[in-house]
Amino acid sequence: MRAARLIRMVLLLQSRSAMTAAELARELEVSERTVTRDAQALSEAGVPVYAERGRAGGYRLIGGYRTGLTGLARGEAEALFLSGAPGALREMGLEDAASAARLKVSAALLPSLRDASRTAAQRFHLDAPGWFHEPRTPELLPAVADAVWDDRRIDARYRSRDTEVVRELEPYGLVLKAGVWYLCARVAGQGAFRVYRIDRFTAVEAGRERFERDEQFDLPGFWEERAEQFARSILRAEVGIRLSKEGARRLPHAVDPLAAREALASAGPADDEGRVTVTLPVESEEVAHTQLTALGPEVEVLTPESLRARFSDDARRLARLYGT
Repeated sequence: MRAARLIRMVLLLQSRSAMTAAELARELEVSERTVTRDAQALSEAGVPVYAERGRAGGYRLIGGYRTGLTGLARGEAEALFLSGAPGALREMGLEDAASAARLKVSAALLPSLRDASRTAAQRFHLDAPGWFHEPRTPELLPAVADAVWDDRRIDARYRSRDTEVVRELEPYGLVLKAGVWYLCARVAGQGAFRVYRIDRFTAVEAGRERFERDEQFDLPGFWEERAEQFARSILRAEVGIRLSKEGARRLPHAVDPLAAREALASAGPADDEGRVTVTLPVESEEVAHTQLTALGPEVEVLTPESLRARFSDDARRLARLYGT
């Protein structure tokens, strides 16, 4: 355990000019005191780790030291070949580069690990698009991907509802969500980041000017926050419902999972029939009718009265269809 951590510490310092104790502790998931002890152990073992004191201090390797401890274990090699999504790489125009990289990695592996790419591919496959949707690669995706890799500003024409707008964008990152590509970018000269659907771009032209990337920008964190904001923004209405135990179990599969979890968490105690009453945020009455119908008799709509009337009418029509 400690030996593996010491190797990771050396490789981290080898890949960067210097790191603070706090940065190393975060990467290695240990305390700063453990980092100090590990650095001393490496120094005693002959690894030239130098500690600089002070506010701007940290740890670094002296004299361009390079370790030979870069061999991969089988599990690490197989995980490496799983790190890419073949379909996504192909859509971004990076399939040839990825193939060349895999060949180079394979050539550098020990002979006993040369089959890592094959064994990984036989066990895991990533199919990103959702069910029942024909995946379509946006025509302008490769051009946008090139600009993202190169930190190059783009002049983009974007279809927004019934109009088209022209923007000079700083493209920070691409996200593939359920088969749909999105660009996280900000308008040149402005601070706020926005999300654009790639298939709504009608023209993209990369300029010669590069932008200075904000190193504090966290693409996964930004996307998670924006996705949650979007999910909440479309839940503009509320319905009151009573749920059986089975209905409560199935609710997160019928409606927005986050809305369902929050509604159930705020529910009061069950009544004499074992049902709980909750207030559920929904997109609209029409959407709620479609979603809650899937729960059948496990849900009773209480409010609004217009939605309850729709379910009452459904019940009468079903009774006529199936009889008593």
